[in-house]
Amino acid sequence: MKKLMLKTGMIVATLLISISAMAQTLLKQDVNVFPAPEKGMVKYVIEVPHAGIDGDNNKKIEFFAGKYMETDACNSYFLAGDFEKKDLQGWGYNYYVFKTNGNVASTQMLCQGEKKNSFVQAKSVITDYNGRMPIVIYAPEGYEVKFKIYKAEPETYQAAEVPLKKAK
Repeated sequence: MKKLMLKTGMIVATLLISISAMAQTLLKQDVNVFPAPEKGMVKYVIEVPHAGIDGDNNKKIEFFAGKYMETDACNSYFLAGDFEKKDLQGWGYNYYVFKTNGNVASTQMLCQGEKKNSFVQAKSVITDYNGRMPIVIYAPEGYEVKFKIYKAEPETYQAAEVPLKKAK
């Protein structure tokens, strides 16, 4: 029985080590060329699938930082903060640093009722989609970075032309 438990423990330990190693190598690109996060900051990486030039060209990425907090059900909440785009000297890459004082503003409707846990975010950044390069973002501890992918449909539409009125 002890041998079986020992073997099971060894298998579990090996699996955990393997999973840990795989998690560290899930990134397609080496992000070690980017600076280590400063004290109190966390490095986030967004990697998206490469779809070829044509596939990447019809997409955009929107990313935003925020945190979950208790809010009421009827007001809109906004986190104070901005992303600063920085140049990775000598590499030709950019990265972003999210800075916030943590202040939250909201609409001021009188709300009755229950509270909810909502993701309150700052103003977002929309950038080109590039499946070959990661987007590196630094945010303060306690904040999360989320993103959306937007894809343009192949159809294009014609805007209506408004004719000039003739002078009388």
